[in-house]
Amino acid sequence: MKFTLSWLKDHLETDASVAEIADALTDLGLEVEEIINPGERLSEFTIGKVLKAEQHPDADRLRVCQVMTDEGETQIICGAPNAREGITVVIAKPGVYVPGIDTTIGVGKIRGIESFGMMCSEREMELSEEHDGIIELPSGEIGERFIDWLADNDPVKVDPVIDIAITPNRPDALGVRGIALDLAARGLGTMNEAPSAKVEGQFPCPITVTIDEDTCENGCFVFAGRLIRNVKNVPSPQWLQDRLRTIGLRPISALVDITNFFTYDRNRPLHVFDADKVKGNLRVHRAEGGETLVGLDEKEYTFSAGQVVISDDDGIESIGGIMGGLETGCTEETTNVFLEAAVWDHIQIAHTGRALKINSDARYRNERGIDPAFNMEGHELATQMILDLCGGEPSNVVVAGDIPDVSRAYRLDAARVQSLVGMDIPEAEQRQTLTRLGFKLEGNMAHVPSWRPDILGEADLVEEVARIASLTKLEGKPMSRAQAGVPKAILSPAQKRERTARRTAAALGYNECVTYSFIDQASATLFGGGSDATMLANPISSEMSHMRPALLPGLLQAAARNQARGAMDLALFEVGHAFHGGEPEEQHLQVCGLLVGRTGPKDVHGASRPVDLYDAKADAEAVLSALGAPAKVQILRGAREWWHPGRHGMICLGPKKALGVFGELHPKVLREMDVKGPAVGFTLWPQEIPMPRNAGASRGAMQISDLQAVERDFAFVVDTDVEALTLVNAAAGADKALIEDVRVFDEFIGGSLGDGKKSLAITVRLQPSETTLKDADIEAVSAKIVEKVVKATGGVLRG
Repeated sequence: MKFTLSWLKDHLETDASVAEIADALTDLGLEVEEIINPGERLSEFTIGKVLKAEQHPDADRLRVCQVMTDEGETQIICGAPNAREGITVVIAKPGVYVPGIDTTIGVGKIRGIESFGMMCSEREMELSEEHDGIIELPSGEIGERFIDWLADNDPVKVDPVIDIAITPNRPDALGVRGIALDLAARGLGTMNEAPSAKVEGQFPCPITVTIDEDTCENGCFVFAGRLIRNVKNVPSPQWLQDRLRTIGLRPISALVDITNFFTYDRNRPLHVFDADKVKGNLRVHRAEGGETLVGLDEKEYTFSAGQVVISDDDGIESIGGIMGGLETGCTEETTNVFLEAAVWDHIQIAHTGRALKINSDARYRNERGIDPAFNMEGHELATQMILDLCGGEPSNVVVAGDIPDVSRAYRLDAARVQSLVGMDIPEAEQRQTLTRLGFKLEGNMAHVPSWRPDILGEADLVEEVARIASLTKLEGKPMSRAQAGVPKAILSPAQKRERTARRTAAALGYNECVTYSFIDQASATLFGGGSDATMLANPISSEMSHMRPALLPGLLQAAARNQARGAMDLALFEVGHAFHGGEPEEQHLQVCGLLVGRTGPKDVHGASRPVDLYDAKADAEAVLSALGAPAKVQILRGAREWWHPGRHGMICLGPKKALGVFGELHPKVLREMDVKGPAVGFTLWPQEIPMPRNAGASRGAMQISDLQAVERDFAFVVDTDVEALTLVNAAAGADKALIEDVRVFDEFIGGSLGDGKKSLAITVRLQPSETTLKDADIEAVSAKIVEKVVKATGGVLRG
């Protein structure tokens, strides 16, 4: 949003400098992006007087001029048709940069005659598009700086231009008066009285307007207009042209320039139709789809069904609230004009503008929201300006629809500024701030002005008060404590376990990954997911179409990417949620680790080896121990299909209580995920670990028995298809209090055992805690071990 200092002063009576205004605007939330000061680029141009002008001997269109400057008489070659003796001109001496031609002037020869400078036109100095001749000043002292002369005689041309960034929630700042209102509330001046107008119609308007019933609510709320006949669409007055040109708009004609003026002055987009080109009456409706229109930008647009347009009896003539049509646009020959002002639904404006790829000033403002209460007043002001600049006779106003009711009020609680923002602002100052911003206060209720659609609650009132007071006044203060001492811990047990899992895995040498919660359907299906329940309604891409059922697919994809870049040996882990359904409660926390490749780089001493399931088992047990899992667990089979069927184990507290799983990944999964093995990993479920009975932070003393342990060896002959795990679990269950450990130390197949048989030898460690074991105690436990193993495996004790 660009505006000039003099334009701002039309609305704000202020003595503040440009720098002070820029600082205040940025502090108010209207960030100043640039200040363009024409005086800076024109500071080296000076005034001179042509003493003599003679024809160049070798060029018909050039004149050799003797010019008096502050440095004395000098010679300048000039090709302007108005270069003649006696005129006062603007001079660029050698070394001066001329912005309009992007050239630094030097001393040169033109057709054999030296020239020591340049006499400038307005376009060469970027003051206007005028370039038919050099500038002729009506007055001026020789040697006087040209910008000083402009400041006294034509200040608009050296008026500073301020460019501010507008956030989407502040459409009121898209008009100069809205910006002035913020500055006045800050205290940088006082608001001038807003202009008003009331034009009496001299005849009934021959053009009627209507809004289709299906367009009233979410299309166009109100559409107003009037015919002004016998106008003269002359060029705009110089002040209006200069004002538009300084903010980057090209003056076109008085009628068009007036609508552009109100667009920037009051954030009030308007449109003018050439009434002689309008056939019949105007109707606001939704397009059926397939219709076309050539816009004012001379591009053809094809409409989709539902887009809001304005039509006459011959067809569509304008894109509602976005751009007019070329056919009914105003030209120099326009004598009868229909002036329109409407309030549009900003959502449909945004949809239509994006679909048609139109970026116009009207769309920019209408889709952010204009002041609906100013619609008719803005129409009257624009009518009056047309009558003042172009003449004509106005008709009565015709209106379709109703102005939307945006009135609302919120309670002003002066104490909330302290609680929400931390600033101590007296209630009287708060009320004064809101009043200056246009709010109407009745008791403790603040009625929101119609031009502020961003105010939607009590907290917004607090924000306005704090914004005007300046958030730079906030002071950092230590938070008060209700009581001295160490504050109570705020992390929940689950959060503590999550943190512990991260630290333990990192300490084991793993690198943490944070992968997306979304994966492709093929990968999700490999790990038991991929159903419609976990499918995203609007995925970012086809590779992120489903919620992840486990963390392993994300880690495997990360491993594949690393391997593609030459990193073959990896240790990755992630702590995060996986999703077994589409509802908010259908998710669970996982701790997942992945080892790929070898345990280390190749070594001459043979220390490096491929990773195996025992590496994953050791790391899984270390993480579980850090999380407080019981030391005595069972290792069972029965994990999901993405684990190797014979090289995995489930860490359980019982047949139905699984704390985690470890092992090799199935070769099919590795092939599908493009990971080069070997690859082992683990997945743990922290929520399955029982919470400690003692809620204290300290751990109990380590229990170490001072009684001698006893080890006994057993060998059993079993069928070859019996798993060693079955035998170990059976032996460990014979006496859970006394048996501390069971491990396999030998396997023998063949020989005298016969076909289909094998021998498994185990060591059972007995650790008493109360009394030393006697032979009878040991024999009794041994008998239980044999009984349990025989029952579980069908084998016999080997003699």
